[in-house]
Amino acid sequence: MRRMTEFRRSQLAIAALFWLLGFQYSTWAARIPALTDRLHLTSAEVGVLLLAAGAGAAVSFPLVAKLMAILGSRRLAVGSALTLVAALAGLAVAPNYPSALAVLLVDGVAVGCLNVAMNAQGAALEAAFRRNTMAKLHALFSGGIFAAALFASAVTTFSHALPLHFTIAGVLLLLFLLAARPALLKHDLPAPENAAGRRWARPSGVAAWLALAMIFATITEGAMTDWSALYLKEIAHAAPHLLPLGIAFTSAMMAMARLFADGWRERWGDKRVVLVGGALAGAGLAVALLAGGVAPALFGFSCVGLGMAAVTPCLYVAAARNGSATLTMVAAMGTTGLLAGPPVIGFIAEGSNLAWGMGAVAVTAWLAVLCVVPIRWPGPPATQEAPVTAGEPSEV
Repeated sequence: MRRMTEFRRSQLAIAALFWLLGFQYSTWAARIPALTDRLHLTSAEVGVLLLAAGAGAAVSFPLVAKLMAILGSRRLAVGSALTLVAALAGLAVAPNYPSALAVLLVDGVAVGCLNVAMNAQGAALEAAFRRNTMAKLHALFSGGIFAAALFASAVTTFSHALPLHFTIAGVLLLLFLLAARPALLKHDLPAPENAAGRRWARPSGVAAWLALAMIFATITEGAMTDWSALYLKEIAHAAPHLLPLGIAFTSAMMAMARLFADGWRERWGDKRVVLVGGALAGAGLAVALLAGGVAPALFGFSCVGLGMAAVTPCLYVAAARNGSATLTMVAAMGTTGLLAGPPVIGFIAEGSNLAWGMGAVAVTAWLAVLCVVPIRWPGPPATQEAPVTAGEPSEV
């Protein structure tokens, strides 16, 4: 009973980090129209503004590797979360476009740091208690995004002032962080023995496969947000009120599946869940594209949400078990996939049409599966009382 209580306390604390990251991101993203009006931005400048946050997360890789080695995941998580709260305050009062760019660049670096730290905490929790929980933790990230969107809608009903909105949001984030900090794990997973002395700049074969799998998986996930509405409009010829349903079907299915995915991992093992999930996402989307129409499209998007729900959580766990350097690299590659995916799909659509662009998304789901095939994962945790081991995946 005591062991279960300790697990629940740490699980809730780490879940708060995932929720905090989603809430912070969605808070400022929901107010992009207000930022655009206040700073008098063009569409191109808004695009660069969004790219600044993503670029900061992508280039944070060398810094995160060093900070993880020096601080550990617990202190890095707290420090990066505080930086994200400060970024909200800075964005609320940014006087001009260059200062807003600088704030979001710092925000992106903090996102990269927290992303690695919270996933390292989740992987360490699974190893320490021999209980799968990473998928549920990732579901809380989606929950934070949803909660912040509703909160933004509620606040703007009474006031459109950014400082007021971001101040209240910052206070909420600080309260969550203060409540979570005492129960965060103090120790990370030990580095694998075969990683001793290995330079992070020369990743092992398994790290390279995991990084490639993460790139393709995040392209598949991100494409639904970026392109599903446009596909429904241009290819499926859906009515205007149906256009948001692509995102809604995908995100709702993904969130629900992540609540159950840890049970699937325990029953069938991480590798099988990734293989089946990626194959389902690619096949469901391909069938929908071939069938055409609104209903098949929504079915295909739902298959992507269901199939990809546990893929990235499992990849994060596998990367963490292979060492903090591998986790940092894989997390950075995930950000790269989110950044590179939309323009690549856009180029394909420009050269043909969006149906071919979405077909490329189905291919990325299958490529993620192929990248996982050479990797041997450890089996599902046998019992809660089993001793803690690094348990990293290895090449066949």
